[in-house]
Amino acid sequence: MDIKKFDFGKTSDGRAVDGFELKNSSGTTAKIITYGARLTSWIFSGVEVVPGYDNISDYEADTSYKGAIVGRCANRIGGASFELNGKIYKLDKNDGGKNHLHGGFNGFEKKIWSAEITSDGLKLSVESPDGEGGYPGNFKATVIYNLTEDNALEISYAATSDADTLCNLTNHTYFNLDGGGDILQQKIQIFADTYTWASAESVPDGRILSVENTPMDLRNLQTIGEHIDDDFDQLNFGRGYDHNFCVGKLGEMKKVARAESSDSKIALEVFTTQPGIQFYSGNWLDDKKFGKRTGFALEAQFYPNAINLPDFDKPILKAGEIQCSKSKYCLAML
Repeated sequence: MDIKKFDFGKTSDGRAVDGFELKNSSGTTAKIITYGARLTSWIFSGVEVVPGYDNISDYEADTSYKGAIVGRCANRIGGASFELNGKIYKLDKNDGGKNHLHGGFNGFEKKIWSAEITSDGLKLSVESPDGEGGYPGNFKATVIYNLTEDNALEISYAATSDADTLCNLTNHTYFNLDGGGDILQQKIQIFADTYTWASAESVPDGRILSVENTPMDLRNLQTIGEHIDDDFDQLNFGRGYDHNFCVGKLGEMKKVARAESSDSKIALEVFTTQPGIQFYSGNWLDDKKFGKRTGFALEAQFYPNAINLPDFDKPILKAGEIQCSKSKYCLAML
């Protein structure tokens, strides 16, 4: 893999943003910028499967976390509060004025990450001070992007803190395997028998439900649009898919999802060590370049609101320990 650095401009407050192009011997390229550690482009076999913006101002205006690493805690925390070691912590209410989403008002998607080219790939690092967003502990995270010779993008996460805190890092890339247009005729398969029920605010209440005989059953490859508008409470709440599927044991690498282009020429397979995968069909995308359902996200994660629910794996990072996880997105021609 070859990595080249380039200039991606400056933020509105004058911060320099660097870009890096990762390229393998078959000509597949992926571009990452230091603003939010975002994946801004991934071109495979001549198709832009991760359409992005070409300037920093559009990323600053973005409210959909396009391509970003989100944290400290991805997804929602109900009531924007949690209890840890007997203490209640109040978090930013940045989701509808009631709940907490993707780390708060100054999440990692807005930070300038430091970057280093290493033998393992492109390493990006960020720090979050004690109290930021309401979280305890001085927090440090690193993410390594590696583009393999067989066209897989590996994302390795590691985090530490000097106090017990929460940690649930993920990547929020939107894929479009056709290179543009809506995604309704692209195909999806998620290897999950169950999902976490979520309220109209997209906050789980602890119920883990079977996908059997519901539009949530994506175990067999089907078009994304096949059941997306069915009259079903979960789809009505989210205007389509925006749900966490239960995909297996924490810490164990497993295949959790597969997607295909509408012409079945390009396949994407997703592997992760995380217990959940959030499938989001881009129902709320609405800007000058990306309209409703023009991209889908597959976010590997702990279950949403897990810290507040007794039966979910807890995204707790103990002081002085290292939390690691890994996800892999693999492209192939069919």
